[in-house]
Amino acid sequence: MSLYPPILLVEDNPLDVDLTLRAFQRRKLINPVLVARDGEEALAWVPRWESGEIQPAVILLDLNLPRVDGLTVLRTLKEHAVLCRIPVVVLTTSKEDRDIQAAYDSGVNSYIVKPVGFDNFMDVAQHIELYWCVLNEHPQ
Repeated sequence: MSLYPPILLVEDNPLDVDLTLRAFQRRKLINPVLVARDGEEALAWVPRWESGEIQPAVILLDLNLPRVDGLTVLRTLKEHAVLCRIPVVVLTTSKEDRDIQAAYDSGVNSYIVKPVGFDNFMDVAQHIELYWCVLNEHPQ
């Protein structure tokens, strides 16, 4: 068991999961990365967190997910009395104003458009790690 809170990656595209994991691995991220491959798997973590399992430092959430879409996952978390404090970063390919607006209206903490290419993704991974896992102060 890690002393560091995990990062939950909610992503259905296997290539994007692999790219994200490789970017964090190359950065030597000390936080373990958990993967939920659709919105239903992401929401399956809720009862575990309610029963005391360590909550993630940040949730990286794609919007276009099978079974339960990302906005529904986001709203569910942000409406929860305790889990609403978990930072959620949308990491998606959509630059649509309506998606950005809907995410912020639903309580997202940050909205990042997935970069193209591994080097650009490495930059994003570094910023996510530094800000959300190192600099950001979490409530106890």
